[in-house]
Amino acid sequence: MRVPPYHWWRTVFYLIPAITLYTIVLGTVSLLSVLVDRKGHLAHGCARAWAWLILKTTGVTVDIEGLDTLPRDQPFLFLSNHQSIYDIPVLFWHLPYQLRILAKASLGRFPFLGWHLSRTGHVLVDRSNPGNSTMLQIKELMRQRVSLIVFPEGTRSADGTVARFRGGIVMLAIEAGLPIVPVAVEGTRHVMLKGRLMTCPGHVKVRVMPIVPTDGRQVNEARALAGVVERQVRAGVEALQQERA
Repeated sequence: MRVPPYHWWRTVFYLIPAITLYTIVLGTVSLLSVLVDRKGHLAHGCARAWAWLILKTTGVTVDIEGLDTLPRDQPFLFLSNHQSIYDIPVLFWHLPYQLRILAKASLGRFPFLGWHLSRTGHVLVDRSNPGNSTMLQIKELMRQRVSLIVFPEGTRSADGTVARFRGGIVMLAIEAGLPIVPVAVEGTRHVMLKGRLMTCPGHVKVRVMPIVPTDGRQVNEARALAGVVERQVRAGVEALQQERA
C-alpha cells in the first residue's frame, strides 16, 4: 500500500480544519456585519482576511504587477483565467477593490461561505434562467462603486491552458457600461491541482492588464470582445509561464 505524501497529511489534518475554522468564524462575522452595513463593505473586509489567512496558512506567496495603471475610484469587471480554487483568495487579497463575484446560484446553499455570498452583495446566477435580475444586480454594484470578478472559462483548467471565454458576462458589461480589466493568473494550479485533495506551498504570479473600455460597444459585439480579452489573458498566462520556466 502506497503511503500518501506529506502534503496530503498536512492538507487533511491541518489545512482543511484550519480553513474550515476561518470560514465559520469570518463567515459568521460577515453575516453579523450586514446588520450595520447593508452594502457589504465590512463583509468584504472579512472575505479579505479569510483570503489572507488561507494564503499564509498554505504557504502561498504572490507577485502582482500592473495595478499601478488602474484608478482606484471606479468599478471594473475583472476577467481572469481559472486554474485553481486558490485563484479566489489570491485575487481577493491582492486586488485593492471592493470585489464581488459572479457564481452559480447553488453556491449560496453552502453553510457560511454560501450564506456570506448570498447576503453580502455577490451575484449568484441560475444559469438555466438568469433573467433581468443579474443585470439589475450588476448596475446596483456599479452605483455603489463595487467591482465584479468573473472566471469566464466556466471551469478550472487542468493543465494551465486558457479555455474559450464565454461572451455572456461581456454582454452584461457592455449593457452596464462596466469597463473590463483582463487578469492573468499563473501558479495556483501547482498549489492545488483540479481533482486532487492535496495542497502545496507555492508561488503565484498575477498580471493585471490595461483596461478594455466598453463605452460605445454594442451587445452584438460581445462575442468578439470576449475573444479579445481571452487572447490578452492567454498571452499573459503564457508569458508568466515562460518566466517561470
